[in-house]
Amino acid sequence: MDNSLLPGSGASAGFDAPLDMLSACHERIEKQCATLRRLPAHLAAHGADADARQAAANVMRYFDTAGRNHHADEESDLFPALLESMAGSDAVCLRDITTALTREHRELDRAWGTLRVQLESVTRGDASALDAAAVDDLISRHARHIAREEDELLPMARRLLSDEQLQEIARAMQARRGV
Repeated sequence: MDNSLLPGSGASAGFDAPLDMLSACHERIEKQCATLRRLPAHLAAHGADADARQAAANVMRYFDTAGRNHHADEESDLFPALLESMAGSDAVCLRDITTALTREHRELDRAWGTLRVQLESVTRGDASALDAAAVDDLISRHARHIAREEDELLPMARRLLSDEQLQEIARAMQARRGV
């Protein structure tokens, strides 16, 4: 099997460090995006062979589960905890950031929906189904979104959230995953 299409093992972090876990998820998203970036060229050279079909299935499985949970972790737990920790004009700034990130989640979901349909076709052997522009669009959106969360949101969360708030976020993340 040609492992050039398959992502390597991702970074890991435990539920005892939920912000690190969110950051590790960003790294895994980037690895899935790297697989997506290689897939159009692989399809052009080799068709929808077993490696291409497996890579498409793996990317779909990741974004359908872990990717969806990641957005829920942020929107349902992290964003509200951050907003609760702030007051006055700081809360307005934080609300702007979390509103923008939530909007980006919806845009990512729409871009993923388009690409997912194409990847499903690849898993069924259709080498012509994947639109490189759709791949590039999703990857670019993710890169910008991850940069904003890593550069702005997570440092702010590390500064503002108490150990108790982080434990509550961790419990919610575990429950969301049935752990």
